[in-house]
Amino acid sequence: MSARKIAEWHDAGLIDAATRDRLTAYEAEHTHPLLLWAVWGIGALAIGLGVVSVVAANWEDIPGLLRLGVHFALLAGLLALLVWREQRLDEASPWAVEALLFVVAALGLTFFGHIGQVYQTSSPLWQPLATWLVLFGPLLLLTGRSWPSAIALLGGMVWCAWEYAGVMADAGISEDIGWSIWLALVVALPVMAAPIAAAMRARSWREDFWVTIEQLALTYAVAGASFASGFASIGAFEADPSAAKLAAVLTCAAVALVAGAGVAAVRPSVSGRMTGAILAGAGAAMVLAYAADDRNVAAALVFFALWAGIAAAALAAQWRGVFQVAVGAIAVRLVILSFELAADLLMSGFGLILSGVLILGIGWAAVRVSRRFAPAREDAA
Repeated sequence: MSARKIAEWHDAGLIDAATRDRLTAYEAEHTHPLLLWAVWGIGALAIGLGVVSVVAANWEDIPGLLRLGVHFALLAGLLALLVWREQRLDEASPWAVEALLFVVAALGLTFFGHIGQVYQTSSPLWQPLATWLVLFGPLLLLTGRSWPSAIALLGGMVWCAWEYAGVMADAGISEDIGWSIWLALVVALPVMAAPIAAAMRARSWREDFWVTIEQLALTYAVAGASFASGFASIGAFEADPSAAKLAAVLTCAAVALVAGAGVAAVRPSVSGRMTGAILAGAGAAMVLAYAADDRNVAAALVFFALWAGIAAAALAAQWRGVFQVAVGAIAVRLVILSFELAADLLMSGFGLILSGVLILGIGWAAVRVSRRFAPAREDAA
């Protein structure tokens, strides 16, 4: 906060002179020398890039066992530092622990790739990802403090699940109903992190970490339902859908419904109930999208219903940002639908003019709706 801004607040009558002086003194005491920090950062970056360049230029000349030894020693040293000095690092800065944890997790993940390179081995990507989750997932769960650890953990779960499903689908077993249900469970499993995080956020001092886990799981479910409606508009489920595909869709929907019920049960506040309702709505939207396959308008209506429900939940829970995202998503889908229904108009100059006017009109309406109805405040999700 700048001294000029504090002076403006005082001149506008928002704060008195005593408050102005206290704010000024506090800011002067806690001001960071940005220029000095920038110089240190540039210097550290230059040294890091130089080291990387030297190692990369001589990579093949360095014995593989030596490279692995250095990699493992660095990983073990940082892990020991995290375990034995976590409290002191946290007292100095919680972000120091979070940054160190993220670096340790990244070194652990790349170590498996390094082993494969040295010993010239290969395996499906989901196998080292699964091993990394087993070894480093508990560490992230027990010590993660904010969004970097949460993204690493849930992102790793989603990545591993889709890699596994892709390998199995390429093997041709996804057409079997039993295997289709199993693969759908694997892909939908990250959504179940939502009720677990909802239960932990009230019991843990690392609330930010668990809140982010819950939000990421919710985002994953909503993204899946949104993509399902988009794929349905182009007939991705095929005109004659198989029983295996229907079983997979129903399985994913069931997982979302269970996750939504779990969040609402363990967090009965308005925010918790609305989160649960969105998860359940995402599950229902997947089934409706499957039924609307290869029908543009019907698939678009599923998308609109999903995001209109999200907007309604955001209003109830006072999530201003979520409401604005929902309005924007509906506006974008309206534009896409108009192009789908009148693609021939785009081949003429008059059609392009009409399309431009339509886009501007939808954008103007979205901004008006967002400003008029968006909650005045932002509550925690």
